[in-house]
Amino acid sequence: MKYQAGDEFLQELPLILAGPILKHTESDSVTVWVALKQSCQIELKVYDTTNDGEVVGNCLLEGEYSTFALGKYLHVAAITARSTDGHRLTGGHIYAYDLQFTVADQTLRMQQALCSNSSPTVSISYFDHQKPTFVLPPNRLQDLQIFHASCRKPHGHGFDALPILDGLIEASANQPQHRPHQLFLTGDQIYGDDVAEPSLWVASTLGDTLLGWEEQLPVNGMCCTPQQLPPGERADVATNQARLTAGLHNKPEKVNSHLFSLGEYYATYLLAWSPVCWPAAFPKGHQVMRDRKAIKKWNREVRHLRQFIYTLWKVRRALANIPMYTIFDDHDVTDDWNLNQAWCLRVLGHPLGRRIVQNALLAYTVFQGWGNTPGQFAKGQSGEKLLVAAQAWSASQGKDAKAEEAIARYIGMPANDPHTGLPILVRDGAVFILDRHPEALTWNYIVSSDCHEVIVLDTRTWRGYPADQKPIAPPMLLCPKAFEQQLLLPLQQVVEETQIQTTFVIAPTNVFGLQVIDWIHHWHLQQEKVFSTDVGDAWNINTEALATFLTTLFEERQQVVILSGDIHYSSVAHLSYAHTHSKLQSVLVQLTASALKNEEVLTRLIHTRLKDWLLPEKVRHWIGCINPPNMVEISEKQLHHNRQMLANSDWHCVLEWIPRNSVQTFRFKADMSSLIAPWKRAENAKWKWLQPLMFWKFRCFQDGREVIGLNNLALVHFELEDTSSSCKVYQDLYWFSPWYPTQVVYSRFESQLTPNQSLLR
Repeated sequence: MKYQAGDEFLQELPLILAGPILKHTESDSVTVWVALKQSCQIELKVYDTTNDGEVVGNCLLEGEYSTFALGKYLHVAAITARSTDGHRLTGGHIYAYDLQFTVADQTLRMQQALCSNSSPTVSISYFDHQKPTFVLPPNRLQDLQIFHASCRKPHGHGFDALPILDGLIEASANQPQHRPHQLFLTGDQIYGDDVAEPSLWVASTLGDTLLGWEEQLPVNGMCCTPQQLPPGERADVATNQARLTAGLHNKPEKVNSHLFSLGEYYATYLLAWSPVCWPAAFPKGHQVMRDRKAIKKWNREVRHLRQFIYTLWKVRRALANIPMYTIFDDHDVTDDWNLNQAWCLRVLGHPLGRRIVQNALLAYTVFQGWGNTPGQFAKGQSGEKLLVAAQAWSASQGKDAKAEEAIARYIGMPANDPHTGLPILVRDGAVFILDRHPEALTWNYIVSSDCHEVIVLDTRTWRGYPADQKPIAPPMLLCPKAFEQQLLLPLQQVVEETQIQTTFVIAPTNVFGLQVIDWIHHWHLQQEKVFSTDVGDAWNINTEALATFLTTLFEERQQVVILSGDIHYSSVAHLSYAHTHSKLQSVLVQLTASALKNEEVLTRLIHTRLKDWLLPEKVRHWIGCINPPNMVEISEKQLHHNRQMLANSDWHCVLEWIPRNSVQTFRFKADMSSLIAPWKRAENAKWKWLQPLMFWKFRCFQDGREVIGLNNLALVHFELEDTSSSCKVYQDLYWFSPWYPTQVVYSRFESQLTPNQSLLR
């Protein structure tokens, strides 16, 4: 049974398929991203407001842009509005924006473009004037509110936590001093590998319809279309033809429905951020599957997806009303993407593997990267050249070889050696890095305000693979060249007009993980089973890279806050760092938020008190040297009984895990029970009589101390303790309580932004 998403289906949809999504926003420019079904000229205007956002005033910024035709029914634009008279937006004030679309000779207002016959009313505003609104970051650190999160798999277990953001914005929509200022999604915004069969059933047909043509995928020396590789039957092609690693170690279910085509990646983004293109109903399992187990799996995944779709309108509204910044991790492309040198040689040296990575990166560029760094897509820049090439590639129905070469060049795909067919690696000091064209786009970037700076790292495409070790050796997540360009130079930039009060660094993969995870990684590395648990994705597996990372940070900053995700649990870790031969001390606080929707049995267990009872995290110590950079973990006993070891080092550091406070119930103005679909509420009610017997769901058992292992969303804010420069950083993690599933609760982690003197002695 085929999903009916042809021309007639698209014609019934509204003009706007996804968005508007508010992207890079500063005092002198505002960027908004949209995906449309028709080519348009778009006008963006940003307005002043009065009466706490209730009344729209004068136009302050404006801009125009024409969409790029990425397919017959997919026309995308990121429009940037700027001031014509030097006006600058300020913090602590609510601004509104509006879009106007010119299609042929017809002009549509944004509200008209959002609606269709099937959806006559669509809300993306919290005010009667129906315009999205936002606030800029304040000039005081204690007023700053940043949300961050990662890992959102539509069919993942548990409720999607991202719609909670909508309730939080709605509760403070008319309070500029309390509204959140920025949202950072730190990786795995989509899953290219672990895809539900019903999701691929939609994405495959929808993707072809959006493009208006079927991509010819290089499979086994022949060409296959996406429709010839149906859901649930892609494991062999993914593992043996594309050479992807997600399905290794007897895990074919992870790639049974892997995304392959460009249209599928495009469609998956539309389905992740907007309810518009989802079908009104799914077929029953027996209508599309034959095997009994497959039928049961299909029906289970449909139930998860229906709940996900039910709250998508809230996600859409939230993303229209807060600046969203993103960076990829591996699943935005495929599991283990660029994990080590062995993966690069294995996948990028095969035509299908290379095509999949290229398709995924092009889709990321259009749907995420463009809005992160709109300056790279200005006229004549590499981004615009990429969009022109993507447009030509689609217009030729995937036959324009020059357009394909240009796409590969601008997204940074390495050239393949004509003799071996393998990707070209070049030396950067003691490591190999993937070769790339000088005009390739950069994915790392900086966001700054009057009170903070955020340095977003690309730890996927600038890895350094050790030249003197096996190809499976853990890499440097940033090669020497990347350390300089992404970290050192941004840290050394002098900000003359503002006083930066704190520095955030976004590291998509964790800098420090739980001790038990380290043990597992080191054991798997010894067994050379590096793909089963992503060995090498954590910074502390390659001690040379971690030592370089810490010394680079602390040469320029004494206080650093790391935002991270990836690992499907949330936590806070505090690192105190001291130079051995001086009194200089520094602090790093790692705030991890994961997953938005991908809780697992293991994360549910470590969420409870079992983790604290059986495997509590202990204080860990390292000593390190600067030249050459390296660090060694030592015990507390060694530290106190062998002071000469410490004297011979350049620095030492101490890591401690911050316990979470007792669970608190948040009082939303909005009805948060609306986040649960009616059929899910009915299902919960049916089993309510069993609740007293489910001791593992009791609040006292769920109130663990070290991590949040259920789907969650993180809010970061600060508190100045006194008139001095010392302050506390808080991470509030919002999640659905197991003991009362329609209730949203939060757990607070609090950490000093000063070194722990008692541990450094």
